[in-house]
Amino acid sequence: MQHNRKLTTRAQTLWRNMTKEERRLWYEYLHNYPQRFRRQVTVGNYILDFYCAAAKLAVELDGSQHYEPKEQNYDAMRAAYLNRIGIMVLRFSNLDVLRNLRGVCQMIDMTVAQRLGDLSRP
Repeated sequence: MQHNRKLTTRAQTLWRNMTKEERRLWYEYLHNYPQRFRRQVTVGNYILDFYCAAAKLAVELDGSQHYEPKEQNYDAMRAAYLNRIGIMVLRFSNLDVLRNLRGVCQMIDMTVAQRLGDLSRP
């Protein structure tokens, strides 16, 4: 995986200052997940909210700014880059985490299981 050391300081700041939605998903679910997830991982020119290396899966939480056209274009370019290097991106809105944490967790579970199965095949 390609790490960008120029983003390390920004990633460390984000790591220390999680949003309430990131905090909830992390401490109520991903923190003790059977497959290790890491927070604020740099890949290329991007910082991933949560990343599971075993499943090559990024989980991103989107605030309202991600629904602006400029941000949607950025997110599409970012996802295309990550897909090219084999990383799948799951996106959830902050409202999804606040209102339907169970559904978010189920989607993560299903995707991790699928990815682990797909990655283990020759």
